[in-house]
Formats: sequence, structure tokens, C-alpha cells
Amino acid sequence: MKAKHLNFDEFATSVANPHNLSNWEFLGDKPAIVDFYASWCGPCKMLAPVLDDVASEYDGKVDVYKIDVDKEPALANAFKVRSIPTLLFIPREKLPVISRGAMSKSDLVEAINTHLL
Repeated sequence: MKAKHLNFDEFATSVANPHNLSNWEFLGDKPAIVDFYASWCGPCKMLAPVLDDVASEYDGKVDVYKIDVDKEPALANAFKVRSIPTLLFIPREKLPVISRGAMSKSDLVEAINTHLL
């Protein structure tokens, strides 16, 4: 299992309504991680295989999504993404937690256990 790429419409049906983030309502059936990235970003490239590993290891427990900020600027703007990579940790019943910058696998697993599981 690899991280799934989302466009604006897929995000709106799988994660949340990007037009109404002030009244956050998570649409997923399990916690999620959203990676805001760009194809030209070095730290994003280093993080990509780590996210794919996490997507495989937590398959069925956590959804892992990727959003290309160059292709989906409206989503990046909605979440005020100013640097990449930016990770959004979305628990099922709480507000999302934002983390900026690349993370090691151990830090990512710790964040999953702290914020999502």
C-alpha cells in the first residue's frame, strides 16, 4: 500500500470540505495523514518512501494521502501551507494537528501514536 494522491474534489469527498474548514468535519472512517508536497522539493522526496512505508504498515488503521501543492494550490491555501513538506495529522474526532518539515520514520510513528491512535 502506498500513499494515495488526492485532488481537490477527492479531498472534499474523502477528508473534509475545504470550503468550510472553520466548521471542521472529518469525513474519513479512520485517522489520516495528509502530506502537502511538491515534486521538486528535496525534503519531500526524502519523506515520500517513509510515508509509503507507513501507509503499508498502518494499512487499515490510518489513511495516508498526498497533495501536490503545485497542482492543488487551493487546498494548500485553505490550510495555510507556506512551507513543504507540511503534514496534517487528522484524528477521527479531534481537530487536525499540523507539522512542518520532513520527519524521520521514528518521529512519524511517534506522531501517529500520539495524535492518531
